[in-house]
Amino acid sequence: MRHGTQHADVVPAELEEALRGGPFHVALRAAIAARGLPLQRVQHHLSRYGVRVGVTSLSYWQQGARRPQRPESLRAVRALEEILQLPDESLIRLLATADKHPGPDRPPGRSYRSLVEASGVLERLLAELGSGLDGGLHTIGHHEHVRIGARRELLAHESHHIVRAHRDGVDRYMAVHHGDLGCAPERITVHATENCRTGRVRWHHDTGILVAEFLFDTRLRNGDTFLFRYGFEDGTAGASCEYLRGFGFAGGQYALQVRFDEEALPVRCHRFTQHSAAAPRSGRQELALSGRHRSVHLVEPRVRSGIVGIGWEWE
Repeated sequence: MRHGTQHADVVPAELEEALRGGPFHVALRAAIAARGLPLQRVQHHLSRYGVRVGVTSLSYWQQGARRPQRPESLRAVRALEEILQLPDESLIRLLATADKHPGPDRPPGRSYRSLVEASGVLERLLAELGSGLDGGLHTIGHHEHVRIGARRELLAHESHHIVRAHRDGVDRYMAVHHGDLGCAPERITVHATENCRTGRVRWHHDTGILVAEFLFDTRLRNGDTFLFRYGFEDGTAGASCEYLRGFGFAGGQYALQVRFDEEALPVRCHRFTQHSAAAPRSGRQELALSGRHRSVHLVEPRVRSGIVGIGWEWE
């Protein structure tokens, strides 16, 4: 039924089933559809409750790409129960159930939509910092070390970067961190650990994108090489299920190592590639977890344009 003719006591069977069994995003999507409200109207109703939530966030919530976790977001969920004429605590209960049982509700891989959205946000953040995707540097070698914590969260990642300037005057590098589902980029700590110092930092909450500027304190000439190290401490999101890196340009070596906490070991790990965000994943190869070191890795002697990463499954 259209909004305006649906009585509060009449609950469509699909919505009733979703509210009973979840998951949260399916129930939210069914409730919005049952009331016939576009997301802009939902956002307007929320503002009347004194709650500010973007249309993008609402879209992510009903797709399952993100889940409300912050206090303001949980206020929004309680308001949604009234706006969408749902039983008290019905949506909050589904969120609580998902938090208590993270195993069966494994985080999905990054969707095409989320990757495209992140790409657009990244370009805007770089433009704010007066930089492009290239930045005047070619990567010769990039070695990343990712740590997964005891709560299965992306705890931190560190990078050892080797670059060569392809024009005169380059004196900085823009590093990108793309957090997991539910991360809070404003709480992520940025570290400049060797041959650089931290400059400006920008982030976008809805996509979990953070861009950090690392200053070399020297101006490279065309052809000069430079080595530096930096890292990000995250730990603000829920369970992680993959780490990937996108490359806009071919060339250079890339190595990725993922190390797991001894209290949270995955049951399976694999590497994968994608030609683009829209392309299906391919190149799947199982990776054996080393016993004592609790880590897996991949090495690309010469990267190609596209995406490469490591995924894992929890019991």
